[in-house]
Amino acid sequence: YRMFTSRAEFRLQLREDNADMRLTEQGRHMGLVGDAQWDAFNRKRDAVSRETERLKSTWVHPAILPAADAERLLGKAIEREYSLSDLLRRPQANYDTLCEVAKIAKPGSGVSRETLRSQLGDSLADAVIEQVEIAVKYAGYIDKQKEEVSRAQAYEHLKLPPELDYAQVLALSHEVRQKLNKHRPETLGQASRISGITPAAISLLLIHLKKGRFKGFDSLDSEGHAA
Repeated sequence: YRMFTSRAEFRLQLREDNADMRLTEQGRHMGLVGDAQWDAFNRKRDAVSRETERLKSTWVHPAILPAADAERLLGKAIEREYSLSDLLRRPQANYDTLCEVAKIAKPGSGVSRETLRSQLGDSLADAVIEQVEIAVKYAGYIDKQKEEVSRAQAYEHLKLPPELDYAQVLALSHEVRQKLNKHRPETLGQASRISGITPAAISLLLIHLKKGRFKGFDSLDSEGHAA
């Protein structure tokens, strides 16, 4: 069976760069990950955590970063104090940009690709930096999807009314209504796993069920939890 990433649910979580972070611990519990691989994984995970925290806790004030350097590195001068993590979220910034900023404004911070490479080796250091960059730059999108995952888990086992006529759920696209009428899922969780049924479609269906005060849905709040 082959799953296309483009059709997977919550695909921001299913990135190539974080496959080890998602699966190694589960593999360890199942006896599939040996000691050497487990130690290497923990070394990387700990390094990602340390470097992420270092960027969050290293602050740069306009008084210690000359405007000319800020404009050259960040596109414009900074008008207030920022953490390096905040600066990394700027479109033109990357980890090496932060290294240059830190070299000027916070020379003792330890934010340096060369330092990481000397500690971890080139390959691991570069992998850690990539992981940190992605996690920080796209934190807003990733956190939003985590909230969607939590909502999906909340309504996973909610029973769908067997008498529900999906053709009358006009907020849904014609294609979605056809698929739901064809497969007749028993729960919202099952509906969410039908190919082509997006989280947005499930949200619209949930709204329809709440408005229609169907049994089991009339007391749900906006997050899908019992009120």
